[in-house]
Amino acid sequence: MSKNRHLIENSIQGFHARSNFKVLVPVCSIVLLLFVLTTACNKESSNPSPDVSLSANQALSATAVNASSSISPAPLNLRTAGNFTILSETGISTTGVTAIKGDIGVSPISSTAITGFGLVMDATNQFSATPIVTGKVYGPNYAPPTPSKMTTAVSDMKTAFTTANGLIFPAPIVQKYAGNISGQTLHPGLYKWSTGVLITNVGVVLSGGPNDVWVFQIAQNLTVNNGATITLKGGAQAKNIFWVVSGKATLGTTVNFSGNILSKTLISLNTGAKVTGKLLAQTAVTLIANTVHP
Repeated sequence: MSKNRHLIENSIQGFHARSNFKVLVPVCSIVLLLFVLTTACNKESSNPSPDVSLSANQALSATAVNASSSISPAPLNLRTAGNFTILSETGISTTGVTAIKGDIGVSPISSTAITGFGLVMDATNQFSATPIVTGKVYGPNYAPPTPSKMTTAVSDMKTAFTTANGLIFPAPIVQKYAGNISGQTLHPGLYKWSTGVLITNVGVVLSGGPNDVWVFQIAQNLTVNNGATITLKGGAQAKNIFWVVSGKATLGTTVNFSGNILSKTLISLNTGAKVTGKLLAQTAVTLIANTVHP
């Protein structure tokens, strides 16, 4: 009888234990789940929204890249060479009906290398004049201070050429269209070619604002074919365009050209070509019934 009673008590205790275990399992599961969620929240608090932050940083980086790609060079400082519409070291010649606005000059060669202009010496002997130049004509053989003035101007012209060829900011756009920019639209920037540059009769468009700058570093010749036009859009100005030519620059007949040419050698304009800009040559400038004004 006593033995049976012990068996019954043990069975009852086991039943309660099993019942308590069944209740304990879901309770433990809930506690564990709460622990996991709390830990995850703490981690998010210490490092909130990493994906969002990364996306924002990427967006900022993209904006910076886009901004830098639109940066144009600073305008070239021509110093006293910028006081001349045409400046040459070995001579300026013209035939036909030419019209030039602004001063022209040569150095170190004598003013006798300025031909076809019908020069008339001023009473001061410091400059000469001609009906086809709205400005003054200077040579190193004129009365002081003209010789010093011309020496400085030519030195400044050479410095500007060297400086322009040495520009590396913003990063140059290299070998664009393999040197044939005919029919293209070019935005402000620094362009560099190890070859020559060709503009056929279809011309080229330079599109940008009034303060934007173009610098074209050309290792060989600049050739602009007959009838070509340099078209400026968006307020772009010829004074902010610099064609830096290590070879010679040749403009064909009736070309309508915009920009300043800094040439290591010859600048040659054929019949009827018009230039809005300056012609600065370390050798000669030849004209045939042309119009040149800054």
